[in-house]
Amino acid sequence: MIDFQNVTKLLGGKSILDNASFRINQGERVGMVGPNGAGKTTVFSMILGELPPDKGEILIPERLRIGILRQQIDLSDKQEDVLSYVAATGELPLIQARLAEVERALETDPANRQLLDEFGHLQTTYEHLGGYDSGHRAEAALAGLGFDEDVFHKPLNSFSGGWQMRASMARVLLSEPDILLLDEPSNYLDIPAVEWLQRRLRVYTGTLLLISHDRFLLNSLTNVTLEINGGKATRYSGSYSKYVVERETRSALAEAARKNTEKRRDKLKENIERFRYKASKAAQVQMWIKMLDKIETEELPEQLHFQGRIRIPEPPRCGAEVCAVENVSHSYDGARFVFRDVSFTVNNGDKLGIVGYNGMGKTTLLRIIAGTLAPTSGRARLGHNVVIGYQAQEFAELLPAEEAAYDVVKHAAPGDTPPSRIREILGAFGFSGDDAMKQCKVLSGGEKIRLCFARIFVNPPNLLILDEPTTHLDIAAREALQDAIMNYKGTVCFVSHDLEFIRGTATTILEMRHDRVKRFFGNFDYYKEKLAEEEAANAPASNNQQNKASSSASSNSSANSGSAAQPQQTAGKDRRREKAAKRNALLPEKRRIERGLAKCEKIIEDAENEKAEIDKQLMEATPQTDFAALQKRRKALDYDIAEATVEWERLASEHEDFMKKYNDAD
Repeated sequence: MIDFQNVTKLLGGKSILDNASFRINQGERVGMVGPNGAGKTTVFSMILGELPPDKGEILIPERLRIGILRQQIDLSDKQEDVLSYVAATGELPLIQARLAEVERALETDPANRQLLDEFGHLQTTYEHLGGYDSGHRAEAALAGLGFDEDVFHKPLNSFSGGWQMRASMARVLLSEPDILLLDEPSNYLDIPAVEWLQRRLRVYTGTLLLISHDRFLLNSLTNVTLEINGGKATRYSGSYSKYVVERETRSALAEAARKNTEKRRDKLKENIERFRYKASKAAQVQMWIKMLDKIETEELPEQLHFQGRIRIPEPPRCGAEVCAVENVSHSYDGARFVFRDVSFTVNNGDKLGIVGYNGMGKTTLLRIIAGTLAPTSGRARLGHNVVIGYQAQEFAELLPAEEAAYDVVKHAAPGDTPPSRIREILGAFGFSGDDAMKQCKVLSGGEKIRLCFARIFVNPPNLLILDEPTTHLDIAAREALQDAIMNYKGTVCFVSHDLEFIRGTATTILEMRHDRVKRFFGNFDYYKEKLAEEEAANAPASNNQQNKASSSASSNSSANSGSAAQPQQTAGKDRRREKAAKRNALLPEKRRIERGLAKCEKIIEDAENEKAEIDKQLMEATPQTDFAALQKRRKALDYDIAEATVEWERLASEHEDFMKKYNDAD
């Protein structure tokens, strides 16, 4: 469907693609990965025909509809309301306009056969493209992305850039293109909206190309991974987790092949030098020289991302209660409250993830805890000896452009901090050697975020407050930060739209809604389980009320008409038998899914236990310990865990959908 044949593209002297060839087949779901600036967005522009290749060919069948969601959009000139903008997808506006023209022409010439045929054809096409229910579908999409119903008719240009991006996403998804290109679609989405997007894309039947740093979307939506890096395009089968394992395997094999090649080369050189001046070996030496010239050095895959570990210093001691939020309410205009009477405590060692739709006040709450914003009422009281490290969402953009990274950290450090300590902190966050003297104006988004962390930790806190810390970080840097926070012995309160980051770090969840702020004393998966239980508990309650009403009506009817009671009872028994039969028919499917979930959980549990045992062996190593074999086995276990986790997520989603059908039969 999309065929790149020996394509070369240079931009600003940098090689985006160098004689690259790859194919994306119809219906494939492709995750595009690679370091920031490698050219993934440029590949999208080439697919759209906006940038021609310098060499080679890009073949795409004609008349395929391509939908694109870009990282940056400008809708400041759009005065139509947001609902109309989203509903007018694809060809619908053109068809609507032509229908109106033909209708007006038919008013003056109602017997025109050609116009009547065209009008019928246009109506059929309009219906086929979902034109008659586009308004309802647009409303559902907007609601799923967090828009309140009372803003559906507000002008599009009155929304912020983030909400305009959401509207554009809803519009492109509803157009159901043959090829869908999504460039970092989750950048402006909160967790509920990311989950809605994931569910929506799972039922999309066209060809999907997804550029994202969101591991949740990549693992749950893609079955092919295309790596763009160093001018090369390398295709891998499977989702992101499988790609990581496969890339490590290929890299290890390439390294082994390189070492073997070096051994062969050294041996040939040794033979050539040894026998160069022996006449009886002249022919042999010439053959060895030719063999040496033909040996090609094995190319190793280029490093993709930030390779260092983020090492967070030990936090200073503090009391058991780190922070108490007591009856806090806040309003920016004195009339409308972002939230009211919020109370909870944060204990030493908690990793508190705050979730909810945008606009619920998550950032406001973090600012109040950090002490940078005074609440309208109530207070946030810090515990004994608490030292705050606050990373605001916008702070990376406020770094002084002309200052070097070293100077930024030096200014934040206590006055007696030696230069070696400043260098050590910078190195821990990826600024080793000359990189420490880079000016802020030349840093990438990810480098700015890492510099902000270095600035915080030069004076170690024990309460870390993070607002969207993964923004601008590539996947490897996100994973490094996730590992660092998991191992951090201090307390963390954070907001993030990266679902995998929350899942991998939060030990307790605070959910913010319009009607409540509720604490869930467990990780993100526990929180989702409790939400599902709440929904299941609410559904039977409404059914019971309906049953009681039905029973009451039946009793009244029986009192008024005794002769009709017996047929009604018989009909009731028949309905119960019918429902029981339906549920019995569904039981095998229910058991299949539950067995699959249990199997995945067992694989993950066993693999984690074996990994723990391997880690213990590595910690207690002796001269006889086979490090290579243990590390190899550990990598294989990581692959098994990743594969089982992806399958568990698929089955869990299938189970959720199935249980709705199963409960409906009750």
